Amino acid sequence: EEEGAAGMAAGTVLITGGGGYFGFRLGCAMYEKGVDVILFDVVEPTQAMPEGVKFVQGDVRRRSEVEEALRDVTCVFHIASYGMSGREQLNRKLIEDVNVKGTENVIQACKTMGVSSLVYTSTYNVIFGGQIIENGNESLPYLPLHLHPDHYSRTKALAEMKVLEANGAELRNGKGVLRTCALRPAGIYGPGEQRHLPRIVSYIERGLFKFVYGDPHSLVEFVHVDNLVQAHILASEALKDSKGHVAAGQAYFISDGRPVNNFEFFRPLVEGLGYKFPTLRLPLSFVYFFAFLTETAHFLIGHVYNFQPLLTRTEVYKTGVTHYFSMEKASKELGYKPQQFNLNEVIEWFRSRGCGAKPRPYTRNCLLRDGGLLLLLIALLVSWFPCAVTFSL
Repeated sequence: EEEGAAGMAAGTVLITGGGGYFGFRLGCAMYEKGVDVILFDVVEPTQAMPEGVKFVQGDVRRRSEVEEALRDVTCVFHIASYGMSGREQLNRKLIEDVNVKGTENVIQACKTMGVSSLVYTSTYNVIFGGQIIENGNESLPYLPLHLHPDHYSRTKALAEMKVLEANGAELRNGKGVLRTCALRPAGIYGPGEQRHLPRIVSYIERGLFKFVYGDPHSLVEFVHVDNLVQAHILASEALKDSKGHVAAGQAYFISDGRPVNNFEFFRPLVEGLGYKFPTLRLPLSFVYFFAFLTETAHFLIGHVYNFQPLLTRTEVYKTGVTHYFSMEKASKELGYKPQQFNLNEVIEWFRSRGCGAKPRPYTRNCLLRDGGLLLLLIALLVSWFPCAVTFSL
């Protein structure tokens, strides 16, 4: 570790999306190792920045702002993206602009400003699109673009392709070549995570977590934020001369290396906050049908009422269909060794912010809510059943 820290200390790194949960965590970890860090984002971090970490406000959609921020930078971690979950997944234009055009701007800015290393934060979804994958590896082909049911996954695949194709590109003014790689993380968790966990907890606290779905033996993966930080630091090192550029042009799956049923993974969180874990299990196809109707409703009225969908189709298959990958390549080429974590820190983080079951009487509003959910469930079953029969035939 001391040798790696000494190697990183030379030069400055810039992190796009540095104001977000993972980008900020990565920046702080690198700064603690003696690296000069610039956080680049459209919004400032909500957490207090360590003295010495620099923040530059900017937008990856504007190449001039990216180029200006890259002066004297030697490595870029391109994390900034849009449309990962919820209603964000339905904003096609912004997803295209940030994920594809933004990545093109970062690549071109690296070439122009002489940045020699680019580490791209991708996703499992460039390969996975609802099909069962057991212990897959990096030899699997990209999911055909037309098969992606959401814009985020499709644009992340396009962006990853562009990043890896840029490996070996000449830098302006004869400063050498650009070395690139991509990391494909599983779902990120950790104390303070802001994209997924607060939404899950809000559903639990509002009494909307009434069922689970899919095969109880289905397996997915997660990655703790600190393991993902470790993987990114190792990847940046593996792009250097001292490591023989072993990661150049390569993609790596990154997770905790422990496949688990999605709902069983979150059981400690539900019960740790004092709530009862649901026993009702619904068919995956039924919940997917519900998500399809929800997305259709959002398409029709979202410009008037931009509501938060309970689930999207992508979220249904990501949580209910088996897909997990081997860490062998990351272990062998990067030296990646995930630590073992649980949800205790996450539970304590939410409890420290007042979350958790509180004694409440069963009011008229509760009765109306539960009655409405029951009627919605019955209506969906009635409409879904003919579709399911037709599909099975």
